Amino acid sequence: MIKKYLAESLGTFILVFCGTGAIIINEVSGGTITHIGVAITFGLVILAMIYSIGDISGAHINPAVTIAFAVAKRLKWHYVIPYIIAQIIGAFAASLTLKFLFPANELLGTTLPAGSAMQSFVLETILTFILMYVILNVTSGAKEKGITAGIAIASVIALEAMFAGPITGASMNPARSLAPAIVSGHIEFLWVYLGAPVVGAIIAVMANILIRE
Repeated sequence: MIKKYLAESLGTFILVFCGTGAIIINEVSGGTITHIGVAITFGLVILAMIYSIGDISGAHINPAVTIAFAVAKRLKWHYVIPYIIAQIIGAFAASLTLKFLFPANELLGTTLPAGSAMQSFVLETILTFILMYVILNVTSGAKEKGITAGIAIASVIALEAMFAGPITGASMNPARSLAPAIVSGHIEFLWVYLGAPVVGAIIAVMANILIRE
């Protein structure tokens, strides 16, 4: 099992390093990457991680996904805490590395609501619901579906980051939001990004049971 935990830690490190790194570099370069570029970066890094470590750990790299898989009985519950710890370690390693590289950057890619906290909570819940529903339906069934699963999941992440990123940051991932918030010291809205993705992912499991199973 240690290989699974190492894969999750490495995968989350790469996700946070590339994703929030794109946000930071976009800021310091005067918008060279652009918002669309940041959204595509998140989609591409997820795509790469699914095909790199998917066969080892499932490439959850997201505590909300791990919890949802346990609720859906696709992952045994005693793996949940080690998976989440591994993901958080990877996320913090990435944020600390970015802090070292860009010490003057204030937010380090922290997700913050552009409007009210409740608006972002509802949006993050819906975004994660959509993401998790897609994950549940493309990671089972025919082999052909499995081959294209990475493309489908990455596309959803890029899509949601494009249209919702300016309002919520489109986190959909507690580990991705936790590390930058704590390392940068901006934890005032952290509850939104820890709670909403878990709620949305669990609702997706319930919906999938009602609709498909």
